[in-house]
Amino acid sequence: MNKTFKKNIGLLHLWLGLASGLIVFIAALTGSILVFEDEIDEFVNPEFYKVSEIGTKKMMVDFYIKNIQQKYSIKKLDRVQTFDDPERTVIITGTDMDKKDQIFSVDPYTGEVLGKMPEKSRFFSVVLDLHRHLMLGDVGKFIIGCSCLIFAFMLISGIILWWPKKMKNLKQRLTVKWGASFKRVNWDFHSTFGFYAFLFLLIISLTGLTWSFKWFESTIYLLADGTTKKPSAKVENPTKIDPNLDKTYFYQTLFSKTDSIYKYKGDTQIRIPSDTINSIMVIKLNLEKSIPNISSIVYFDKYTGEILKTRPYEKLSNGDKVRRLIFPIHTGSIYGYPTKALAFLVCIFAATLPVTGFLIWLGRKKNKKTTIIHY
Repeated sequence: MNKTFKKNIGLLHLWLGLASGLIVFIAALTGSILVFEDEIDEFVNPEFYKVSEIGTKKMMVDFYIKNIQQKYSIKKLDRVQTFDDPERTVIITGTDMDKKDQIFSVDPYTGEVLGKMPEKSRFFSVVLDLHRHLMLGDVGKFIIGCSCLIFAFMLISGIILWWPKKMKNLKQRLTVKWGASFKRVNWDFHSTFGFYAFLFLLIISLTGLTWSFKWFESTIYLLADGTTKKPSAKVENPTKIDPNLDKTYFYQTLFSKTDSIYKYKGDTQIRIPSDTINSIMVIKLNLEKSIPNISSIVYFDKYTGEILKTRPYEKLSNGDKVRRLIFPIHTGSIYGYPTKALAFLVCIFAATLPVTGFLIWLGRKKNKKTTIIHY
């Protein structure tokens, strides 16, 4: 490999690493926490997610929806989520009269509200905001996106710097010399485990670009469907004025109709639009599939409850199917606990890279040696 080329790569690796180190540390650390979000949250707040006793029959959801709207002054209902697991509570989100989003946990057998919390102050909501936006809105999202791009380059350049000049030195590059000096162990840890984690971290960083840049998502659809145009996830509501029909069992009917169309075992979520233009979207996740995030959709008139359109997973475009896989791939949930554990470990390791990299630079600076990160 050309010596000048490797030197220039080393300089870029160094200075880009120093520039993005703090952001990478935050993104990696928060990402490692989010890998086991569901498990941690259920362990810490079991009463919010599990009923104390499984009843014989679940109540009509409209009963406790109405109760919540009246008791907690919920002016706009956002989502209602039910679960196939008989132990799980129903999760309802809505906006109160102070325009604050609230999350409610309800016992589906008794209708009792088991818990309530502001959505924005929820621990994992804060962690997710840090992970995706640095709690800085669109500016933070752009910074995170740029840092993901830089990190992807850092991974590739790191492999170039790691690559031995002679293949006889390969074994040395694949092991950490734990008995050596701290400086050597630090470098070995940074480079050797960086090699082992390379592919996994590259996949995580590239899939993370989906939430930061529209052009990246458009590229997914271009490669999968041959067009950058993403199929709309919304359907316009045909009824423009509320006819004030009987809505005693309105939401329960939406659940029942969805189950009659998609007969597989699954968790179901109703999404009520915040505007007056779009229809209600009901998403049913297929729990019979081995891969997560396989779900189908039914659109309903928000005033009459009539079925407007169905979008079974099988008829989604290739782009939509690939897009559905991005989240489980990014979070490591694609194959359950084995890939979750792997994602957790590589994210923890990624959080150490800015630290060990900084120590390498600091040691070389003190010794007034070259800034190329290799021996």
